[in-house]
Amino acid sequence: MLSEALGEALETTGVTLQEFRELLLRLLNYGVLCRAESHTEQQLYDRYLRIESLVGEYLDLIGITLFHDRRFAYLRLYPPGASVPGMEDAPEGAFAGGLRARLRQDEVALLLVLRLQYDKALREGQLDEQGYVMESVESLSIAMRNLLGRTLPDKIMERKRVFNRLRQLRLIEYRQDEEMESGEAWMRIHPMIVTFVTDEALAALEQGLPQTDPDEDDNVS
Repeated sequence: MLSEALGEALETTGVTLQEFRELLLRLLNYGVLCRAESHTEQQLYDRYLRIESLVGEYLDLIGITLFHDRRFAYLRLYPPGASVPGMEDAPEGAFAGGLRARLRQDEVALLLVLRLQYDKALREGQLDEQGYVMESVESLSIAMRNLLGRTLPDKIMERKRVFNRLRQLRLIEYRQDEEMESGEAWMRIHPMIVTFVTDEALAALEQGLPQTDPDEDDNVS
């Protein structure tokens, strides 16, 4: 019944039911879709623009909020009970599903420094035309040590894991062949770091990070 009604609604958009499902599965699996990330995500984002209201209605039905940043062309999903940028705080809930980012403390530490470095570049007018900030691994390492009294993981595989995790969240970009263990490597900080790490989370992290165990998991959302 719902499939039939959805199919009828999609007829005027030029998007098939299979293409609708593909878009929804991508969003639910990744929790984020960034047009600039790849050709695939560009196609999916442009498809979303054609069926924006239908996607919103479906997600609303299951209690998921979709945040759409038109300026920087990205989508991010928020689970029930999460605080959504630019909207009133949602009611508190016990939802702890996959849309909440389960992060290790070393990943949380890097997130904090990325947000602080982005804010610094914003104040200094060092953003590019797309809102990104260029930052070297060396400067991030120095900032982490100065601000948090911590260092990036010494082991190469652990360092790559941290950077890869944040890349999966679309918060940073770097060349796949870049040697991220080198201080000379560069990355771009995505403007969505501002909505991912809120001012409230920033204050809480600044208070708690230096005293926490690097191997302890944390929940940022």
